Amino acid sequence: MPVNFKSKGKQVLKSVNEDMNDTDLEYFRQRILAELAEATQEIDRLRGHLFSENHEKDDHERIYSWHIADVGSDVMHQEKIYYMIDRQNKLIKMLNNALERIKDRTYGLCAITGKPISRERLEAIPYTEYSFEAISGGVNT
Repeated sequence: MPVNFKSKGKQVLKSVNEDMNDTDLEYFRQRILAELAEATQEIDRLRGHLFSENHEKDDHERIYSWHIADVGSDVMHQEKIYYMIDRQNKLIKMLNNALERIKDRTYGLCAITGKPISRERLEAIPYTEYSFEAISGGVNT
């Protein structure tokens, strides 16, 4: 069954990945689900860390710890944690997109070339949408 992909704003008609059998798709689905669980746990851990940092100091300590360097360090640390949460959210989005491609049986097809992505690349980055050829600039689009 043909599936539409976008390649640099253009709709490209592609077919399902016939190189992936049900066993392969289930293997990668399980790997992606495991990474999804890890990413979700990491977000929970990071949010818990933010919450505990904000509430560990009592009001008395907060009154006397307003040195500009302390405040700057605290803010910088919190920004770093928010950045890490944002990265995990982006990973979760990519993992969910990969699960959709598995469901549509387009998993393992490059979104640019329409050719199968190497198994080695999928093992390394199971949520990837692009073949090495496409990302390394070896494709004229």
